[in-house]
Amino acid sequence: MNKIKLCLLTVLMSIAMTSCAVKTEVSEVSSDIHQEIENTESTAQQAFDEEEITAGSSMPVISITTIDKTDDVLDFVTEPVAPHVSEQIASWTPNYKMPPAPYYELCNITITDSDKTVLLEDVEAQVKVRGNWTTTYAKKPLRIKFTEKQSVLDLNGGAQMRNWVLLAEYKDGSMLRDKTVLYIASELFEEEGLYSADAEFAEVFINGEYWGVYLLTEQQQINSNRVNVTEAPKDYQGTDIGYFLEFDGYFTSEDALSGFAVDYAENAPLVPFDGNGGSGKTITCFSEKGKDTGFTIKSDIYSQAQHDFIASYINNVYRIMYYGAYEDKAYVFNDDCTEISETTELTPQEAIEKAVNVNSLADTYILNELACDADLYWSSFFMSADFGAQGDKKLRFEAPWDFDSAMGNKDRCADGTGFYASNILVDVNDTYETVNPWLAVLMYEDWFCEIIKDRWTNAYDSGVFDRAYEMIENDTAQYEAELTRNYAKWDNLVNNKEFASELTRKSARCKTHKEASDLLLEWLKTRVEFINEYWHE
Repeated sequence: MNKIKLCLLTVLMSIAMTSCAVKTEVSEVSSDIHQEIENTESTAQQAFDEEEITAGSSMPVISITTIDKTDDVLDFVTEPVAPHVSEQIASWTPNYKMPPAPYYELCNITITDSDKTVLLEDVEAQVKVRGNWTTTYAKKPLRIKFTEKQSVLDLNGGAQMRNWVLLAEYKDGSMLRDKTVLYIASELFEEEGLYSADAEFAEVFINGEYWGVYLLTEQQQINSNRVNVTEAPKDYQGTDIGYFLEFDGYFTSEDALSGFAVDYAENAPLVPFDGNGGSGKTITCFSEKGKDTGFTIKSDIYSQAQHDFIASYINNVYRIMYYGAYEDKAYVFNDDCTEISETTELTPQEAIEKAVNVNSLADTYILNELACDADLYWSSFFMSADFGAQGDKKLRFEAPWDFDSAMGNKDRCADGTGFYASNILVDVNDTYETVNPWLAVLMYEDWFCEIIKDRWTNAYDSGVFDRAYEMIENDTAQYEAELTRNYAKWDNLVNNKEFASELTRKSARCKTHKEASDLLLEWLKTRVEFINEYWHE
């Protein structure tokens, strides 16, 4: 189907959906359009020749070829669902057939750059489905684990690593939300030397079959090139190591050594930051209706002592923050960071700064206030602490992740205004209210607000947001053919019933990539100016 016909069909659908025509007429028009798209998909599939696309794509191309050539070998990228997710689905779905858990398939990988240079050729790796709820979608995110370390598309300065990730961006019609947030984060975090994953688009083939556009990015992990804290040697039992942690509602799905609960100063109430002094409200981290959000240890540990140490440390750091902010008391760790006690030798601010990298917390607030991520109360919120010989023993906030539901895609600050990150948050099903305690606890400390003002002002005046706008516009124009091809393959813009309930009305109505990209850009500009009006010095 040529572009003119596609445009006419889009116009017809828009007219049909907004006119006062009877429902049957709308259904007929919509049905005709879907039939045209199905015909287009069938035609396009025949034209998805790997050599031809590799030669003509403006993106790098990643070709994944399984070693096993059996008929059902593609099951490893089409069938698996994360076990904790399939268990949830089974709990409310009668006769639900449990799918397999993600598993590795041995493959060879070839990567051709956009300038047609072959960067890797038939390099051995294992590939599997990764993620949480995104594993339920037809186009699933993937993890690549090379047998030997590889530099991929010069990401992260060409660092050679074994583990890489392909994000499907299935429910983000723009496919640009993750890339945009990671780009902004990389500039925000640079001054503190904190980690934010690098990312770039690529077209993917699996066993010669076109699999669409993915965002190639980095695996969240401890490494000198990623989360740079002391990595525990294999089987080492001591607590003087680095830890990489996720604030995570799925922590109970982990093995006992990898997850732990936090009491958040015995669930002490917080004043939400709403730009109006909290409006007389308070909020706790969990309630009878809510679910406790604990922590998952994302780095390798090898002893119960390590588990217990970091669990105690996280609980105590939060207490230091809470007692300083809400009780005007200074608490400090003992030398081995196992206990805290009150002191009069430091101010509450000094005590907090002794335990927390407050600049990283301010940057993380800025990023999450900007993005309005729907999962902020629940998961994909990362921290680290280093107790190795070179570590500073401070809790730091880094490695931002998972923003496909953010930036106006889901109904959180849908019009780009309002305070969100440290405010009362509503769970994904709109059944209970909660808060991200780490972002809320210091928001009424004048000294911390001054740090936010300073760091926001520097970022805004540096032009980082203007550069983000430019990136969105450039990617939309440069990759028009590749993104059109992706949606011909998956048809998840027009046919978004699988996840439409998760989208705002505006997002759900986007029928072309350009519409989705323009919506993102409009929302982001509105959001930046709203925040700037409050936080710019």
